[in-house]
Amino acid sequence: MTPLSRRDFLTAGAAAGAGLVIGFYLPRNGASPKNGFAPNAYLRIASDEKITVVVARSEMGQGVWTALPMILAEELEADWKKIAVEQAGASMLYGDQSTGGSASVRTTWDPMRKAGAQAREMLITAAALEWGVPRATCKPESGYIVHASSNRRLSYGQLADKAASLAVPTDPPLKQAKDYKIVGQRLARLDTPDKVIGKSGYGIDFRVPNMKYACVARCPVFGGKVANFDDQEARKISGVTYVGKIGDSSVAVVADSVWSAMQGRRALKVTWDEGPNKDLNSAQIYAGLKQAVNGKAAVLYSAGDIAKVSGRRIEAEYQLPFMAHAPMEPGNSVADFHGDSCEIWAPTQVPQDVRDSAGQALGIDPDKVKVNITLLGGGFGRRLEHDYAVEAALVSKAANTPVKVIWTREDDMRNSTYRPASYHKLSAVLDGAGWPVAFSHRIVMPGINVQKGTPPVDGTDPEIKDEASFVYAFPHALVDHVLTETPIPLGWMRSVNALQVGFAAESFIDEIAAAGHKDPLQLRLRLLEKDQNLNNWQTARMRAVLQMAADKSGWGKPLPAGHYHGIACFGCFNSYSAEVVEISMEGDKPRVHRVVGVIDCGQVINPNILEQQIRGAIIFALTNALQAQITIDKGRVVQGNFDTYQPVRITEAPEIEAYYVTSSESPTGAGEPPVPPLAPALCNAIYAATKKRLRALPIIS
Repeated sequence: MTPLSRRDFLTAGAAAGAGLVIGFYLPRNGASPKNGFAPNAYLRIASDEKITVVVARSEMGQGVWTALPMILAEELEADWKKIAVEQAGASMLYGDQSTGGSASVRTTWDPMRKAGAQAREMLITAAALEWGVPRATCKPESGYIVHASSNRRLSYGQLADKAASLAVPTDPPLKQAKDYKIVGQRLARLDTPDKVIGKSGYGIDFRVPNMKYACVARCPVFGGKVANFDDQEARKISGVTYVGKIGDSSVAVVADSVWSAMQGRRALKVTWDEGPNKDLNSAQIYAGLKQAVNGKAAVLYSAGDIAKVSGRRIEAEYQLPFMAHAPMEPGNSVADFHGDSCEIWAPTQVPQDVRDSAGQALGIDPDKVKVNITLLGGGFGRRLEHDYAVEAALVSKAANTPVKVIWTREDDMRNSTYRPASYHKLSAVLDGAGWPVAFSHRIVMPGINVQKGTPPVDGTDPEIKDEASFVYAFPHALVDHVLTETPIPLGWMRSVNALQVGFAAESFIDEIAAAGHKDPLQLRLRLLEKDQNLNNWQTARMRAVLQMAADKSGWGKPLPAGHYHGIACFGCFNSYSAEVVEISMEGDKPRVHRVVGVIDCGQVINPNILEQQIRGAIIFALTNALQAQITIDKGRVVQGNFDTYQPVRITEAPEIEAYYVTSSESPTGAGEPPVPPLAPALCNAIYAATKKRLRALPIIS
């Protein structure tokens, strides 16, 4: 795109109107000459027929390099084989570029549709002018504009120059779902071929000329800092070129190779001021959560009055640990500082935050920081943080050289941000027939946003309310939250608070079923039988995914000898998901044989990608449920690598069946909603097998 000053951007935005998405910078005509036809920030069409779609979200395996271009290409009526993808760097052109919250498709659905439709309408007009015919006699068709009566046709490339001279329509007509030709199709991912042959550019692969490598020694205790350090031995390591303090809590070693930087860090002698958290441990943290249960609570959902209900009461307490994201690619970033400017290459989910934070840390205008986004070797929320990129910028400035900061697995595990630990107290009241008439769920945990500086809203972290969905029609119900604090740095992890709330709530629903001698599926269906909107959740949509999961899994039919199953459902990120887990027991450990997952996420862009998302989410959730946890001792994270923070191995992976509800509703989240139902469905299956109720994760500790 042509360079755009802040003044020009604001002028264009004002002219376009308040309702215009920021990403749609509308130039005075379709494009600058060197770029061909570029009617908006997302699209370029060149006279050589190349159609370039600019993607303003980060690709971390979830398929946005394919799904988002599909949306635009649908409205454009493009030839899919001619589509090329370009990753946008940090830019004000696209509004918020954060990739998280299962928002990539749902927040760019309308902008990408509009971008394609704008270009389509301009190309139609260009063809009509070229032929001197009424515009209504021209129609788009797979990369061409065709004249209906004469069957003349001009390609988009042939029309690019003329289209570029036209005014950009602000409100182009959009296609109806029944007319889609690309959206909804099982198209191959555009990023797969380069990944297969090793051509793709991940952050850890990236290099620039004359680049050095850096490893950083960080205080192992949360909140600690550097007291002093001795770099004499570190500087003796061959290849080490710089050793210096970076901020208050770390020391960087820069060298000609990664190995030399690691060896230099190993030889470095640092005395740490361990600060106020040097004696902190997990037992203290859990005790504090449990003690806070009687504190002031913020109401998230209520119906009726649970205090006035009498009957048989059951109660339970649930607990979840801190969790690490543990993406396969550890933290890394390349930075090149040049006095009053800096260029960064980072596998990041938040390029604009990288730009702004690096600018602030370097003491330069953020507009002087250029951020390039590489492919991400997994994110899961870890790369919503940008510590590693800011580190690289600071080290480059201090060492006066382009530098790549490399984190080891242990660095990433022990110097990260973590999903909060939480405590849950639940109760229910059953009538004489064993049906529940009241339900309560008290959530005790810190708020990620609050820790990061966002003030509480009505006594709670606003994200917790959004992710503590409640869709069951109990006559009397109360879901509330006690906001606590922790010195452990918190971060958003795939499905965030929904994973925790869903585990406790859906496990307890099974406890209610068992106490009332009801089938777990039938109890849920009874609570969902009336079509209504509860707390912005539609019971009919949840009922549909639950019933589909039951049908596809054969719920109620005989299982192989020694096999048992459990079921759960949950809603988050505007989507509905249900799962059935089938297990057997090998001693006291579950063997997961099969998982059936179903989602309703509105209009599906690409079924292949959606099914990949469901399967990936289930494996991710299974790792979290079985044996992964972060524990704290003496203010330090105990776990350091995959030997003590064990993921699901390929030999442990179950057969996974992924299904979705066909819908023409606007797209909603896909990457995170399949995570919360897995753990409760698994633990419910374990109860079916053993009659032992598991109320704490991980299952194997």
